[in-house]
Amino acid sequence: MDSILKIELIEYLKSFVTEERIKLFEKKLAHRSKKLTLVLEDVFQSRNISAAMRSVDCFGLQDIHIIENKNEFVSDKTVSLGSRKWLNVIQHNKKKNNTSDCIKRLQKEGYQIIATTPHEPDISLDEVDIENNKIAILLGTELTGLSDKALQLADKKMRINMYGFTESLNISVAAAICCQNLSNRMRRKDDSWRIKEEEKLDIMLNWLRNTIKSSSEIEIDFIRKRDNF
Repeated sequence: MDSILKIELIEYLKSFVTEERIKLFEKKLAHRSKKLTLVLEDVFQSRNISAAMRSVDCFGLQDIHIIENKNEFVSDKTVSLGSRKWLNVIQHNKKKNNTSDCIKRLQKEGYQIIATTPHEPDISLDEVDIENNKIAILLGTELTGLSDKALQLADKKMRINMYGFTESLNISVAAAICCQNLSNRMRRKDDSWRIKEEEKLDIMLNWLRNTIKSSSEIEIDFIRKRDNF
């Protein structure tokens, strides 16, 4: 869909929501970012994934990648509280090794891949370079963490500094800490975290689609009338 059609469709769909809702969308969109993304590999408990999605949305991030090699993701609405409809949830479940596919895709898009691990890390969370890189934070399954493949393909290995006896955090807690730390730091640094105008159109369109009842039928009718005008 070209930009002109997107703009026209967005303006049309806006007529089906309140002015207050449109202002809310515009306010949240101004704080959205795709410079930082979260990647969850084979997380077993859907509640943990849903909680991570909630953190991604709360800290103004737009994308979350879910790798499904063994464990299938099913959203837990009681935990995510509807956050999924505001996010781009990219599920990697089509190939034999979805981990490689996901990481290579993100690297091609310019992301530095940071794998979280308590074992032999290169850097701590506070040492992640948020100035020059788009960043993808990888988090692994609850018991064993990231796979060997994920650790091999990552650009750097990172740990969250802890000072107690317990070696690791719950996956959803680790996700929230990473999102909060890196999101706040990148927003204080400069404006490179802001999304492009074309990306804003895509996000606004999806938000409207996910808000309006029978939006697909409304959209089809709009395009049919537009083409016949």
